[in-house]
Amino acid sequence: MLDPHLFRSDLDLVSKELARRHFAFDAVAYQALENKRKEIQVKTQQLQSERNSRSKTIGQAKAKGEDIQPLLAQIEDLGVQHKAAEGELADVLLEMSALMEGIPNILDISVPDGKSEEQNIEISRWGDVPNFTFTPKDHVDLGEKLGGMNFELGAKIASARFVVLTGKLARLQRAIIQLMLDTHTDEHDYSETYTPFLANAASLRGTGQLPKFEADLFKASEDPALYLIPTAEVPVTNIVRDVIIDAKELPLKYVCHSPCFRSEAGAYGRDVRGMIRQHQFEKVELVQIVSPETSMQAHEELTRHAEVILEKLNLPYRRMLLCAGDTGFSSAKTYDLEVWLPGQGKYREISSCSNFKDFQARRLQARWRNPESGKPELVHTLNGSGLAAGRTLIAVMENYQDEQGRIHIPQALQAYMGGMTVIE
Repeated sequence: MLDPHLFRSDLDLVSKELARRHFAFDAVAYQALENKRKEIQVKTQQLQSERNSRSKTIGQAKAKGEDIQPLLAQIEDLGVQHKAAEGELADVLLEMSALMEGIPNILDISVPDGKSEEQNIEISRWGDVPNFTFTPKDHVDLGEKLGGMNFELGAKIASARFVVLTGKLARLQRAIIQLMLDTHTDEHDYSETYTPFLANAASLRGTGQLPKFEADLFKASEDPALYLIPTAEVPVTNIVRDVIIDAKELPLKYVCHSPCFRSEAGAYGRDVRGMIRQHQFEKVELVQIVSPETSMQAHEELTRHAEVILEKLNLPYRRMLLCAGDTGFSSAKTYDLEVWLPGQGKYREISSCSNFKDFQARRLQARWRNPESGKPELVHTLNGSGLAAGRTLIAVMENYQDEQGRIHIPQALQAYMGGMTVIE
């Protein structure tokens, strides 16, 4: 959520910045609501002040022997008016809160203009795209030949966009996850974290999934309202909800492996083949909670940590800076890492690393005590996939295939596979 003071002090700036996102912000409607809030708030304060003033005169009237019943009636009437005004104010504040929750983050100045992914900017590229002497297969054909990837069985057990992995392919995905966890804990100093796979509405509201993206979630229960997590970002970032963190504890760095569940409500017809876009998938999530002055540096660091996994697996990738129109709702700046998939002949997203600045922290009331001021201030939150395990499995299968459809296991994974070097 954006700072309400920014709207009150420089509404033109807010409108201009949101226009960069191609977000239709109705400044006139907001201003009308803000004027109404001010009017009712002044009225509420005046009624309370008048009631307090009249109450003080009761004692004086009693001392003079005056009839205080008319005065009591006035005070009672002022109390009724004050209560009604408080109700009006609460309704307006609720309306304003709903409006604010639907407004995306303001972008960092370094984010380029643009409407869609076609305007994203390539920052860097690593690795050599494999030059096969044969036409490479995609992961679906490879998985079918190897017998360890079954989409029909996934549909039988659940529905479309589920998969059953068995045998060596299931073990390969587990090996990939273990490599990520070991690298991020041992080399990058993240604290491994295990969190619930269900989250309440307050948690999802805190990280920005609710109310705007409820259609993308799987709701598991009504009372209490619980949702399957779309990413470990939700439970992990909520560790600091309503917490004031000691400055000495920052930065907080968490790594969490979890399943992720997404309804893909807005993705009909996209990536229907294979494991690219599933309702359930595995991910290793990186989350950092930092002081504001270090968040841009932390964003570069976190993104680099995700890149290290791709380099350990010798998978060609590129780093993309998302343009204004392609940057997510809560993010101020996002890098996407895209891995080369020979079966598709193009780069595909495998990690999205974002700096949210204080946008999530304001919703979460996640703060740190600034030693310079001694006062609680909002932290900055960041997260990124380090990496999406299913897409990493796909990338390994397609980049390490041979003409016979076998999968050669990257050296970095062989120890996790019991010394196995090839899947056939």
